[in-house]
Amino acid sequence: MKLAFAILLVWAIGSAPAASAQSSAQPASPTAPPASAAQSQAAPRSPFPAMPQPATLEEAQKVIAQQWDRLQDWAQLKRYADANAELGPPRAGEQRVVFMGDSITDFWKLADYFPGKPYVDRGISGQTTPQMLIRMRPDVIDLQPKVVVVLAGTNDIAGNTGPMTLKQIEDSYASMAEVAAAHGIAVVFSSVLPVHDKGTRPQTPRRDPEKIRALNDWLKSYCSAHRLVYLDYYRHMVGPDGMLRTDLAADGLHPNAEGYKIMAPLAEQAIERALAAR
Repeated sequence: MKLAFAILLVWAIGSAPAASAQSSAQPASPTAPPASAAQSQAAPRSPFPAMPQPATLEEAQKVIAQQWDRLQDWAQLKRYADANAELGPPRAGEQRVVFMGDSITDFWKLADYFPGKPYVDRGISGQTTPQMLIRMRPDVIDLQPKVVVVLAGTNDIAGNTGPMTLKQIEDSYASMAEVAAAHGIAVVFSSVLPVHDKGTRPQTPRRDPEKIRALNDWLKSYCSAHRLVYLDYYRHMVGPDGMLRTDLAADGLHPNAEGYKIMAPLAEQAIERALAAR
């Protein structure tokens, strides 16, 4: 309890507004001109989404415990370690495909949508592209697939593993593509899905639709320039209002069965294109 409280205290101090820390540490200069009303009221806006803060000590202790566990295996390499060992190498003539991603892939029951296909799900809920990049060797390369289908980006924009610029997200994608190419694996980059705010928790405060569109534009251009396959889920799932169609996801983020029904044939077509281009 004392240790948790001490950690919480350090965390609380570290998350205090910078302006407050500066004002307490440095007295105002007597010769400094008074700030205008606009200057005194305007606070710098962070380009990154605000992370929810724990409201109670109990919630803070839970967050600390979760983060401590995460630090022990940040990329969650243990998640599929046993499954990878059991899977073994592809059979002769097998066109194995690995689906790499976050919760949208993790929750996708591939066997129901691609019966009889040697498709391997390696999605992990909440993950970002830097974590997936670390997982590329055990969860993709070592499985010797012909194709990897990557669906990511939404949690990067949301800041799940800390604030990230679009350039940093793009760099992770490029690194994954380069690693796959070095091992003869064809790459399919999926668009980031749109979101909506009609669920119990609004999605756009952490997943800016403009950033989603900007990242998708980059992904499409990168795939074109490097002869990769771009899988455009976004165009088939966005509504007239520029948001995810509400009939495709109750929470505004994760596709329901109807959403996956739209995604499955699009993914199949992209895989066929990737295989044909090998």
